[in-house]
Order: sequence, then C-alpha cells, then structure tokens
Amino acid sequence: MSHSVCVVGSVALDSIKTPTGSADDVLGGSCSYFSVAASFFAPINMVGVVGSDFPEEERAFMESRGINLEGLEVVDGATFRWTGRYHENMNNRDTLDLQLNVFGEFDPKLPPSYRDSALVFLANIQPGLQTSVLSQLGSYKLVGADTMDHWIEESRDDLLELLADVDILSINDSEAEQLSGERNVVVAARKILEMGPKSLLIKRGEYGALLFSANDVFAVPAYPLETVVDPTGAGDCFAGGLFGSLAESGEFTGKGLRRAIVYGSVVASFAVEDFGLGRLKTLSREEVEERYKAFMSLTDFHS
Repeated sequence: MSHSVCVVGSVALDSIKTPTGSADDVLGGSCSYFSVAASFFAPINMVGVVGSDFPEEERAFMESRGINLEGLEVVDGATFRWTGRYHENMNNRDTLDLQLNVFGEFDPKLPPSYRDSALVFLANIQPGLQTSVLSQLGSYKLVGADTMDHWIEESRDDLLELLADVDILSINDSEAEQLSGERNVVVAARKILEMGPKSLLIKRGEYGALLFSANDVFAVPAYPLETVVDPTGAGDCFAGGLFGSLAESGEFTGKGLRRAIVYGSVVASFAVEDFGLGRLKTLSREEVEERYKAFMSLTDFHS
C-alpha cells in the first residue's frame, strides 16, 4: 500500500506565451503541478488556497486524480494569477503580471486527516510557512522542500532554520549558487549539505538533474524531446513524480531515490509537451512506464 504525500504550495491560474503559442487561465501553481504528477503513484493530500473564482472543472479534475482537496481552502476573492512569456531559449522567461490575490494572505492549516501523511513536500512558499506546516504534522517519514531566489535573499534565516529538518532540498543551479555563494556546483552542493538537508537535488532544466548526499552523487539526463511546448511547472512535476514514486515504493534508500528521480524526469518530460497540465490530464500510467523503460535504455551502458 502506498504512503500518502502531503503537499503545500500555490494553486494558480496561469496565462502563458511561448514561441509555440499561448494559453490563458490554465491550472498552475507549484502545488497543482506537484500534486497531479505525484497522483500517478500515490494518494495526495493538498494544502492550498484559491478564490471564489476558481473553476469547478479544475477542482473536479484534481478530484478525479484522487487528490484529497480537504485542505484546499476557498476564500472570497480572486485566485492567484501569473502571466509569463518565454523567449526563444525557453530557459529564459519574463513575468508580465503577478497577482497574489487570496494567496497573499495564505496561512496553511492542515485538516486532522492529513496529519498522518508519511511524506511531506513543502513547495515554494515563505520558509516560515513551510516550517509551520511541519509543526502541524505527526510522525512523518520524509520531508522535501523547494525554495526560490526571493526567499534565499529575503528570508534566509527562516530558510536555514527549515533546512535542518529537510531530507531532500530541491532547487535549481542558480539558486544553489545564490544559497551557497559558490559557482562550482559540486562545491555549492557540499556547502548546502552542511546547512542541514540530507540530500540535495539540483534541477538543471534541459540538462537533467544532480543528486548529492554525504557519500554519493547521481546524475540523470533530461529525456530528449523534439518539441517543448511549455516548460512551466516542469520542476514541480519532477518533484511530484519523485515523491510519488518514493511514496509508492516506501524505499527511501539510495536505490529507491535514484529510481524515483528517473520517474520524476519522465513525468516532467510529459508535462512540457502541452500548456499547463494539459498533457498530464490525458497521460496514463502505462505511458509513464513505457517512457521509464525508454529512459532506462537511453542510459544503459552495460548491455
């Protein structure tokens, strides 16, 4: 039986422009991407906030994925909205509009039924709020966290306090440089591990990901795709697939974590094939397993 995963983060409506096209008011936010990706593997308990304008069909979609929305608070007002435009090089994007709306006053509260969640993922929100979520949980087995440049700069003390309780910190390479003050990724990883997390996952977009722990380094490439439609949320889908796989297997060892990272890469590779969560809405577990096997063949050098 799968362990359950509790995730806290943003639920948003995104309007996105990329070189391949555009989409308006699609389901977005770190919590949404993570939850849908993880739901292919395990039961998910979502903690977030939306406004009274949040589309009923998006709520119904998440429920159809088996995501528990008891912790999704609905507040009078407008849902968090983000508008972004990607450059020809989709590693670069501009935020055209950002309206926090009800998310600006978000104070996560966990329903009693969530408190026995075995795994918890603290998606990208203020570090003090991430710590408050941990204080509301019972005896969890594994904690993951994400953060961003703004919190590293503005809430560093709160972030450092949180890192002492984190098993897997998930950040990108520029955030790793900012947090550590080191440009070399290996040196940066060693410094960050000294701050408290047991493992560090550095997401490198089209170049894959690196996992560092005290005695181990694991590198995984990104799955090669001919066309990337929309990279929004790929990192959150990566984390969702990773934590979902860990919850399903219950194997929190080095081997289990390596396998989970490949599943994370696979789910993220599907996510970028359409705007928002469009591709994950039609994705089957069978397709995930087929690409997992293809990924294994891609990196197999023994046969």
